[in-house]
Amino acid sequence: MSMPFYVSPEQVMKDKADYARKVLTRIRSGVVITCDAGILFVAPNPSRALRKFSELYDRIAFAAVGRYNEFETLRKAGVRYADMTGFQYDRRDVTSRGLADWYAQLLGSLFTDSSKPYEVELVVAEVGHAQDADQIYRIIFDGSVDEEHSGFVVIGGQAERVAEVLRERYRPGLSLQEAMGLAMAALAVQNDGGSSENITGDQLEVAMLDRSRTHRAFRSVAGPRLDALLAEASSPAPLSASPDASLPAGGEESGEAGAGGAGEAPDTA
Repeated sequence: MSMPFYVSPEQVMKDKADYARKVLTRIRSGVVITCDAGILFVAPNPSRALRKFSELYDRIAFAAVGRYNEFETLRKAGVRYADMTGFQYDRRDVTSRGLADWYAQLLGSLFTDSSKPYEVELVVAEVGHAQDADQIYRIIFDGSVDEEHSGFVVIGGQAERVAEVLRERYRPGLSLQEAMGLAMAALAVQNDGGSSENITGDQLEVAMLDRSRTHRAFRSVAGPRLDALLAEASSPAPLSASPDASLPAGGEESGEAGAGGAGEAPDTA
């Protein structure tokens, strides 16, 4: 009789983690960055149907990279969890910290119990009434959760290279246009030429949590409004200090909890 094949638990966990990391490094990074107007989300995404960023609840948003069907399932589950919590208790009981902890427990269980881990990285962000009150949490495939205090976070792809640019140039109090310009410069390190000049609005997904809104703070930025923001981000002209005025008119859509989150292709984004 043949002996049963044995693999140590440590090796199983290592293999799962290596598999998920390998998948995530092959995709394009996404950037979440705070500014005076709110929290800005920027990622390459030529798809108009599949989305990486969406609203979770009131002043809380969800960002993800990885396998679309997996993080779309997580997004929908998070919306249901937030709605249920707000309905059963109080809307103020729905917090980014609570959602991040819930996602961490869910992903941790999936990582331990499933034969294949979820190939995802998530961000749960909550905009405060002042920039120092913003909260950003990064959750990875094994359920590890980090609270980011640097004012920005990078998920997926060449995260360390992108984050290096942000660390060198980020400062608190950036205007929306400055934050957009910095995010574009950081993401450009993924391009062969290292330049963001040829990146157009059609190649990007951009959204923000608007600090000036008291309810439904999530906004998608697309079309003429995104084109104008890109133009202003590359211009040295003085920038408005008003959160409302800082976002050019036209092309903005109000976020909805069922709007989705996704990526560059049906499988991996």
